[in-house]
Amino acid sequence: MATSRFMGYLESRKNIAGSACGLAGLVLTFTGVAGPYWPVVVAGLYGAGALIAPPERPALPDFPDPSAQLEEVRADFDRLKAYLADVDLPPAAGGRLTELTGLLTALLDPGWVTEILAQDPEGLHALSRAVRQDVPEAVDTFVRTRWWTRLAPGQEPPERHLERQLTLLHEEAERLAAGLRETEARRQESHTRYLEDRSR
Repeated sequence: MATSRFMGYLESRKNIAGSACGLAGLVLTFTGVAGPYWPVVVAGLYGAGALIAPPERPALPDFPDPSAQLEEVRADFDRLKAYLADVDLPPAAGGRLTELTGLLTALLDPGWVTEILAQDPEGLHALSRAVRQDVPEAVDTFVRTRWWTRLAPGQEPPERHLERQLTLLHEEAERLAAGLRETEARRQESHTRYLEDRSR
């Protein structure tokens, strides 16, 4: 620990600036300007250089870029699909889940869609939340509630809640897709205006 701190100081701006000023003090010594007080001059110039050097700037946190985040969400989605394949759902809820996972698959497929999505932090967050939280929680809650309903029949069927949740999640994914489509439409319109302005 002490060795790494010492090595860090040797490479620091303070040491580099101090050493440069100390070398200037040695030059003054060899030219006879410093006289018999040259050790004080060299040490003083080193200290002055170390004091005026700009402080060390801590390194920025190494956050993953949006493309890496998309890769992580894609891998999580593959795990989610493997989990969903083992869950027995009623036909209506199963159909809604198939529609939702189809749309999520289209949004996560590598290509120009994910390139646009990588530039949309809110959209990326919404997609990540759907894959990592909303869909698995909706399905898992249904599975657990269905077990309790068998013990106490007469309650509202849990599949109704699941169907409604999956419908809402599908609508949210459709809004995300529509937003990405609008982004591309605006980009196309901007390029048209640029070409029109250039031709004038």
